[in-house]
Amino acid sequence: MKKSLYKGLLILSIVGLSNAAKAQCDSIASLCSKHIIAQFISDGQSYRSLLLNSEEMAEFHTTFFGETTYRLAACSGKTDGNLIFNIYDQDRHLLFTNKNYANAPYWDFKVKNTLECTIEAQLDANKNAGSGCAVILIGFKQK
Repeated sequence: MKKSLYKGLLILSIVGLSNAAKAQCDSIASLCSKHIIAQFISDGQSYRSLLLNSEEMAEFHTTFFGETTYRLAACSGKTDGNLIFNIYDQDRHLLFTNKNYANAPYWDFKVKNTLECTIEAQLDANKNAGSGCAVILIGFKQK
């Protein structure tokens, strides 16, 4: 009887924590969307990952299409500057890191040719305001 009670409580705790994490990521995505301004159209996706500490790394994959201008927004927590993101091409060449720009919450760039990219994100160890939820949003300018 005690084992089933403990299992039940464990399951309820896990479900409760996952719902809380989802709600937290939803609110961070809403805050992050302020960086996808009117000139940019969202790609319709919200890349999310729960990071438990600054040593963990989230990895997202996307394709950027040639002759298109993009804005990538990256957020964690209720203030900007908590998330470090790096963009790599398919050969793992670093294309951009916001670490060199005081963890800027967004970056605008134009792609000449279509390329597949990997976006890595991690919490900044020097900032204690990171929530643990990393959110990446991508918008593009309409031609």
